Amino acid sequence: MKNYIQEIWRTRYFWLALVHMDIRARYRGSALGLGWSLLNPIAMTGIFCVVFATLFQQNIATFAPYALTGLTLWNFVSQTMAMGCNTFHQAEAYIRQHPVPMAIYPLRLVLANAFHLVIALVLAIILSTWGTGFAGVLPLLSLIPSLCLIVVMGWSIACLLGLMNVYFRDIKHLTDVGLQVLMYLTPIWYPEKLLREKGLAWLVNANPLVPFLHLVRAPLLDHQMPSLETYGAALLVASAFFLMAAWSLKAREPKLIYFL
Repeated sequence: MKNYIQEIWRTRYFWLALVHMDIRARYRGSALGLGWSLLNPIAMTGIFCVVFATLFQQNIATFAPYALTGLTLWNFVSQTMAMGCNTFHQAEAYIRQHPVPMAIYPLRLVLANAFHLVIALVLAIILSTWGTGFAGVLPLLSLIPSLCLIVVMGWSIACLLGLMNVYFRDIKHLTDVGLQVLMYLTPIWYPEKLLREKGLAWLVNANPLVPFLHLVRAPLLDHQMPSLETYGAALLVASAFFLMAAWSLKAREPKLIYFL
């Protein structure tokens, strides 16, 4: 494991170049460029505020940051899952030409998505400051370890889905369906308390994304650092997925090229 990690670090210029290439390719020929990464959550937040803030009788000043933080994390997760299915197929040419650790290919994807996540979080900080006031330095600094956990979780999911899709090509289609279901089961744009009040607290407690939502929302909406319970739950989920991904990659990496 130590040698594997050292090899990933040794090839850092290669996979960082891939990350840079992915970001540039995403906006090549676009008039707005990176502005699209802001326009999407802004537009969706505006729609949610018009419809759901009225439906749920919420104050727009507090509901807008709530919806935006949920959308910010959801966009990262959904894009990572959808694109993660093809992470090894898209890297087939590199895999055949360069004998580097295959862990860098889901890492490449996750870092590119994390770049857009950070941009959206900056927007969320601005909006939450407008709606509920400045969160404070320490709560905002708590976003750094939270982002690290989110990236670990993202890499693990992308790696697992990428490996499964190599052997079972229907995984991509199943993931698309699963994302639609997960979107409605996750309190992204509706208050979490609605599920708890309706006797559906188990849906919240069983949802692996909820602790990560709390990591982002606690400093921005509640102006406090996430609780130890929240950190513990997020760390447990991220560690479980990471161990599964690392074990699966170690077992499948030597012969993966023959199935691409």
